[in-house]
Amino acid sequence: MPLRTPCYIVEEKLLRRNLSLIREVARESGAEIIVSFKAFALWRVFPILREYGFGASASSPYEARLALEELGSPAHTYSPAYTEDTFPSVLECSQSVTFNSLSQYERFYPLLRQSKRPVSCGLRINPEYSEIETELYNPCAPGSRFGILADQLPDKLPEGVEGLHCHCHCESSAEALQRTLAHIEAKFSRYFRDIKWLNLGGGHLMTRKDYNVGLLIYIIKGIRSRYPWLHVVLEPGSAFAWQTGTLVASVVDIVENKGIRTAILDVSFTCHMPDCLEMPYQPAVRGAETLSPSYCSEHPLEPCVYRLGGNSCLSGDFLGCWRFPKPLSIGDHVVFEDMIHYTTVKTTMFNGIHHPSLAILRLDGTLDTLRQFTYEDYRSRMC
Repeated sequence: MPLRTPCYIVEEKLLRRNLSLIREVARESGAEIIVSFKAFALWRVFPILREYGFGASASSPYEARLALEELGSPAHTYSPAYTEDTFPSVLECSQSVTFNSLSQYERFYPLLRQSKRPVSCGLRINPEYSEIETELYNPCAPGSRFGILADQLPDKLPEGVEGLHCHCHCESSAEALQRTLAHIEAKFSRYFRDIKWLNLGGGHLMTRKDYNVGLLIYIIKGIRSRYPWLHVVLEPGSAFAWQTGTLVASVVDIVENKGIRTAILDVSFTCHMPDCLEMPYQPAVRGAETLSPSYCSEHPLEPCVYRLGGNSCLSGDFLGCWRFPKPLSIGDHVVFEDMIHYTTVKTTMFNGIHHPSLAILRLDGTLDTLRQFTYEDYRSRMC
């Protein structure tokens, strides 16, 4: 049966490869490693995650509920701001709750104390150090709304605080963690004797081919050696779904303007691959050579060279420049690599654009369609 596009395809073999590596890091280091739903929340494949024993981090009441209902594990929950009408549901679905500010702690800790089930209390800290170069993704940039600075904390942690949470990374290396940890310890280790857990957040891209997994294990073992009472938590997002699947599109038209040839697809960058525009970055396209974005204008109408355009009405819904092995024709498939993490969770139905289907390529080679979207999905979101 021909593949209907557009479609996100997760490959079970590749997902299990990542899960096996992450589980081994957890075993070797002694850390608890959990999936971050803000990067990967495709709950129809959670039965696979449950086989490997992973829990989840959440940043909203819905994510916390998803962790409890679909992974069977209460979430480690952090939100920049809780509200009175949603906080009770957060407590029902969480094993730990981290507050972004002392004012949030003061406002909601009394409710946490009244919880009928045990929920650990934490504070998010900001070490004022991060190696993330893209400002949009830097939680430690000057003036950041995330976390409590060291000079804002009292000499003794507030009542009931059992953990500290720090997030400073984005698809970063183990070396970046090693350098960041020096800043965290310099500013906050005086509080470590009074807490039970330390959450080092996400951004640890341990499944990337060149990632120094041995160094990561060494770093975590070092923390546990210096502070043996601390339970260390990591909550990577991208690492779980890194290079586990694609977004398959089709060419629906080819247009030319001032020497630039654009292949218009049945997907949208702004709707279905928003990080490409936000970061920005030019994704790999299977079988095509990635060229500089300016190449198309500098080499007008070079054979087999195309800019790729989305099918929304946003003028900037296009990207980059690629050289294909042969001229593209209407109906040809264009396969965007590594389009599962931070993509399936961020898609929209802006402009009423047809939403890509979700599918998984099983170990036996069967393509299992998990969901197809219709007009009714769009209509229900608009009202």
